[in-house]
Amino acid sequence: MPQFPLYSSRGEWKGMLVDNLIYSPQGEWIGWMDRDRKIFSVVGDYVGWLNKDFRVLRKRVVEQSGPRRSPPARPPERMRMPVNVPLAPLMAELTFDTIDVFEDMPELLNPFDLDQLPDID
Repeated sequence: MPQFPLYSSRGEWKGMLVDNLIYSPQGEWIGWMDRDRKIFSVVGDYVGWLNKDFRVLRKRVVEQSGPRRSPPARPPERMRMPVNVPLAPLMAELTFDTIDVFEDMPELLNPFDLDQLPDID
């Protein structure tokens, strides 16, 4: 099972791609990737795409994200993360219309469906 670390544009380790599933550094399942390198949240919402330098990127303005996709089955348990990962590669600057999801919109990759959390009331 191949594992690839995911980084932010600042070079911080933000996740791990294991097969087609994305985990946080704490081992929580936060998303998944399809065959076209498109990234989706755990509930199937479009998040962005996986760039060749292992960053999750997104257009600043997404006109149509498309319908929700059916996510794969939830992994049975947390993933055990490695103690350390390789240093991030040198990364190209982003154009104005592209953002780094881990830096600018990390809430898109939550480990759970916020609609299913119990209310405080």
